[in-house]
Amino acid sequence: MATLLGEKIRTERKRLKLTLEELAEKTDSSKSYIWELENRPVVRPSAEKITKIAEVFGVTVEFLLDDEKQTQTESDADKVFFRRVTQLDSQKRAQLEKFLKAIDDE
Repeated sequence: MATLLGEKIRTERKRLKLTLEELAEKTDSSKSYIWELENRPVVRPSAEKITKIAEVFGVTVEFLLDDEKQTQTESDADKVFFRRVTQLDSQKRAQLEKFLKAIDDE
């Protein structure tokens, strides 16, 4: 029987229409590792792997790991967005700021 984490991984993978192979490639994992995460009764992914999976899915690590969270909240989505912004280089960040200012002025 799969864990709740495994069910969430499978659900998010299918929502994005990713195969096991595609998710494995995007997370520097093997297909068998992703299959195990989705199907084994006990899984212990590393922090690095779960972070990569969350980034591919556009969700927070907390969403994946918290058994109480069945859906991602607006607050979770904001955390993902702000994490992506902080990872931008200075040039892309400046472009984003210009874009936001332009749409704010409309």
